Amino acid sequence: MKSINLVLNTIDKVKGFVNTISTFDGAFDLASDRYVVDAKSIMGIFSLDLGKPLRLDIHDAKEADKVEELLKEYLA
Repeated sequence: MKSINLVLNTIDKVKGFVNTISTFDGAFDLASDRYVVDAKSIMGIFSLDLGKPLRLDIHDAKEADKVEELLKEYLA
């Protein structure tokens, strides 16, 4: 598993992130403090505190570098 920090502080960033992450088959979690949601769930993401960086947990190590490259605009 690999973790990266992201900033999703606007509605457009959240929509763009979900559209990008949904193209992958693997499992992804977004965490804010002790709350963890499915990173492919737009409703779950909006339940988090978007005012601070979020941690994306990438559970498929083989896809991690590709995912990180596609999400570089959201990196904290």
